[in-house]
Amino acid sequence: MAEGIVGEFLALKEETDADLLAMQCGDFYEFFGDDAEFVGEELDLKISEKSSHGSAYPMAGVPLTELTPYLKALVERGYRVAVADQYEVDGGHERAIERVVTPGTLLETTDSEARYLAAIVREGGGNGGEDESRYGLAFADVTTGRFHATEIVGGSEDVLTECYRFAPAEILPGPAVRTDDDLLGRLRDRTDGTLSLHTTDAFAPDTARATVDEQFGSEALASVGLDEATGAIRAAGGVLDYVDTTGVGTLASMTRLQPSQSKEGVALDATTQRNLELVEPMGDGGRTLLDTIDHTVTSAGGRLLREWLCRPIRAREELTRRADGVEALAAAALAREELREELGAAYDVERLSSKTVSGSADARDLLRVRDTLAVLPRLVDAIEGSPDLQNSPIADVLARPDRAAAEELRGALDEALAEDPPGGVREGDLIRRGYDDDLDELIDGHEAALDWIDGLADREKRRHSITHLSTGRNKTDGYYIQVGNSETDEVPEEYDQIKSLKNANRYTTDELDEREREVFRFEERRSDLEYELFCELRERVADAAELLQDVGRALAECDCLASLAVHAVSHDWTRPELVDSGLDIDGGRHPVVEQEVEFVPNDLALTEDRAFLVVTGPNMSGKSTYMRQTALITLLAQIGSFVPARSAQVAPVDGIYTRVGALDELAQGRSTFMVEMAELANILHSATDESLVILDEVGRGTATYDGISIAWAATEYLHNEVRAKTLFATHYHELTGLAEHLDRVANVHVAADERGDEVTFLRTVEEGPTDRSYGIHVADLAGVPEPVVGRSRDVLSKLRAEKAIEARGSSSDESVQAVFDLDSGSFRGSASADGGRTADELSEGETTENETVDGSLDPDAESVLDAVQETNIGETSPIELMSRVEEWQRRLDDTEDDE
Repeated sequence: MAEGIVGEFLALKEETDADLLAMQCGDFYEFFGDDAEFVGEELDLKISEKSSHGSAYPMAGVPLTELTPYLKALVERGYRVAVADQYEVDGGHERAIERVVTPGTLLETTDSEARYLAAIVREGGGNGGEDESRYGLAFADVTTGRFHATEIVGGSEDVLTECYRFAPAEILPGPAVRTDDDLLGRLRDRTDGTLSLHTTDAFAPDTARATVDEQFGSEALASVGLDEATGAIRAAGGVLDYVDTTGVGTLASMTRLQPSQSKEGVALDATTQRNLELVEPMGDGGRTLLDTIDHTVTSAGGRLLREWLCRPIRAREELTRRADGVEALAAAALAREELREELGAAYDVERLSSKTVSGSADARDLLRVRDTLAVLPRLVDAIEGSPDLQNSPIADVLARPDRAAAEELRGALDEALAEDPPGGVREGDLIRRGYDDDLDELIDGHEAALDWIDGLADREKRRHSITHLSTGRNKTDGYYIQVGNSETDEVPEEYDQIKSLKNANRYTTDELDEREREVFRFEERRSDLEYELFCELRERVADAAELLQDVGRALAECDCLASLAVHAVSHDWTRPELVDSGLDIDGGRHPVVEQEVEFVPNDLALTEDRAFLVVTGPNMSGKSTYMRQTALITLLAQIGSFVPARSAQVAPVDGIYTRVGALDELAQGRSTFMVEMAELANILHSATDESLVILDEVGRGTATYDGISIAWAATEYLHNEVRAKTLFATHYHELTGLAEHLDRVANVHVAADERGDEVTFLRTVEEGPTDRSYGIHVADLAGVPEPVVGRSRDVLSKLRAEKAIEARGSSSDESVQAVFDLDSGSFRGSASADGGRTADELSEGETTENETVDGSLDPDAESVLDAVQETNIGETSPIELMSRVEEWQRRLDDTEDDE
């Protein structure tokens, strides 16, 4: 009964804390009640309304074979969906929830991006403050079996950085994190991950350690230096328990525990990753570094390249090995293209291994595993046929997987699987003839029974001389004999009529019924045996999950190195030389910008004696690009890539820190200036003498004098205490004077050619400071109205000549107020439009209207002068300053009226 189905649905829904329930009903997965209305709106599904016993209920469904895309759409929008499957029990049906699909446990993903589930645990902190907190983090990708864990001592910003690097689809906050509103809010704002709660018991230290030991072995934690990292263990245990609880069935594919942070890694906080646009553009339609250099031909290769960009290293041996591989592939053009062509035939075996482990892989998936394993020896042949590659790191990469085991598994799959199996695993035709004797016997019997039926029509025509006779099969009638109406009188007595049609009648016979039962028995037994054999084969592949992961990672690395080689060759990049200190770039270019414009290369030299460059120059002249390209060249060198330069000598850094424009965090109550200062504070606390620091316009978010003070003090601290390699772009020309007092500071500027009012930005970086900023020219380029630009030039000329500046009224007969006289730096009084003069223009013996004969001011005028002298022009905005001037003028006018 329908009401019974709805009741069963509601009962199952109460068993789970999932947002939605999809319940199998025959050949469909159905949603009922509120769930039906919700998915109908979200997924544009048709909602039916059926009545039973006087009540109506909404229902929406999708075919059994089409659940995956709908499930994916719901989960990627952040919803958790329980799936209840139907089973045959004693002639009836029973249903049970088999899995809960969540954003972090969605196995049926169709894109190539990694899909991480994360857990965050906090220990300590409390009254000790955030700086004393210890965070444990774990990240698992159920689609590939990747599993990382780490422990962080410090603030929540480091947690956000790690989350930004892995971009988890779902985050499980541990018990203490659930009450940290600030961290939760920033996780919501700074990541796309859905926050989900999981049982507190899973994060308990003893429980979590037992879970991790059972999954990875008791020695795994010690092998990666996490044996005493309680927070990391708790987070890892929470993730493993969640994966197990949701029923995704991929635990067996998680064979290795890896630290997410290497001692040889490069600190790359979330701010820097965004500022450098490594994998995410800062604006709509922007192009990232990954977009630019990604020429991979496999999904796994693209994922690995992204990982390298977000997790650069400083291990010389590994960097040299990667660069050797890129260099070899760059030199061997034909072999490189053959390698890439072969890689293009490979499937994502890391993900396929997870599907086999979960039991969701079908025969076509196993064929993809077979075909990918066949790529491995072809790649080896391509390498061995190239003198440039046969002794290169590429050969070593392909030697990592157990090639004998891979070939054995490939052979087993080739021997077992039919070449064109159906999409389902219960339909038969999965297994190749000759693989199993019992199956071959069933296939022979099945085919013999079918042959008898196929020849029945011809035999009956000859036997009974009936011309219009045929045989067929459908779900309603089974097998039947059909005779046209014109010859129905000729049918023999043994024909039993089962249906009358408009132009024919359908019949069956006792022998045909027996043959039909025989066919059905063969089909059922064949299907069951094929499914059994297929499951055994799938289990064998699942047992080889670690081998498949090794193969997948080897193919991904070859693809990644080949991609870097392709870009290096096609864009004239060069191999950087790794040195012990300094940074020397000859003809450096920005790897992304050079794709879009004709780029002017620039040099850069940082040494022990010249480690801090103050970069000045006009707006829009290329200062930020110059600094970013320096950071990106350094980063590319530290993933093993070639770099966009004529030559480059790079000493690997332990961190790259940038502050190049504040993101808007007003929703968190953080002003632009507050964000700027928070980012600066993080740099000053985190950078070392082996770091690279990029600062752009520090201090501009506040009043001028405050900004100069902060920029000045930060420069001194970075120079004297941190001693990091630093590029500092500024419009505060006062800072250029630091080069005369701090021995490691030097000035460079982006040159401009000025001819009259025409300015051309040359995009070349030269030694020494600039003498002006050309802001008015930039305003003109940006389309500021000509009256404003013209007036700006007039004001600027007076400033340069140290002449007084008057605030003009809106009409020619309105009085004009002299606001500044830079000769004395103070307010000078008023002058009327009809020839009035300032105090300095009075001849000897004359007095102003507010001045007595002996030269003293009356009390009201003196109070105005005091207010002027107390006003700090550098810290007062132009609008506020004009308001004050108007107030002072009003007070002076009132004094005149009183007289």
